[in-house]
Amino acid sequence: MNDAIYIEITHTRGSAPRDAGTAMKVTADGIEGTIGGGALEYLAIDRARHLLATEGNEESRTIPLGPSLGQCCGGAVTLRYTRVPKATDTAQTTTHPIGQIGERPENLWIWGAGHVGRAVVAACPSQAFNITWIDSSADRFPQVSDKHITKIPTSDMPLLATRAPANAHHLIFTYSHDIDLALCAALVQRGAASIGLIGSDTKWARFSKRLRASGLDPNRIICPIGDKTLGKAPHQIAHGTVQALLAVSNKKVPA
Repeated sequence: MNDAIYIEITHTRGSAPRDAGTAMKVTADGIEGTIGGGALEYLAIDRARHLLATEGNEESRTIPLGPSLGQCCGGAVTLRYTRVPKATDTAQTTTHPIGQIGERPENLWIWGAGHVGRAVVAACPSQAFNITWIDSSADRFPQVSDKHITKIPTSDMPLLATRAPANAHHLIFTYSHDIDLALCAALVQRGAASIGLIGSDTKWARFSKRLRASGLDPNRIICPIGDKTLGKAPHQIAHGTVQALLAVSNKKVPA
């Protein structure tokens, strides 16, 4: 029996984190690739490991990306669980060479240590940013040791956001839309050099409405982040996001 399950997105409807054809590999103690992270991916990994443990049959499931997952993308994905090997996206983002960099690195707070968070951290030039990296528990972070990265596990990310330095840049991509929204509200009230949020047009429309209903200005938040033309893979989102952040921060990179 194959000791791995491959999860493939075979169909999408509406807003979805990755496109059809994207796949990831799941074993009893590891994963390779990503189908978009967040609650959808956790659910899919749990199902794949159940199939591994029980030697279950291959199957397909359609999952709405709605309130039951704590998400508001408004779309749906069909996942196929199979033991037939599929190509997974394991591309890594590399740090781009830096041309002119200001003397003092910018403060960058990254909320979320999932696939996109890891890709952005890998893509950020150490000369340009001092990174504070936050997630809900220590075991969500990779084993990265670098003097310009400070990792903070906390059970209450929105509370920590109210104490963040007002001159910091923020990028938000946690595993929960509820946490993302609470972080947006906290940071708009706190003040920031910039606030970036990963999200679909549907997610941003709902967030904007809820922020306005709370008396907050959503125009202070950049959503979506990155460059849609580059693709939805973590390293592609990271590349567009870091380039935009370097521009906002008045850093220079070679063309």
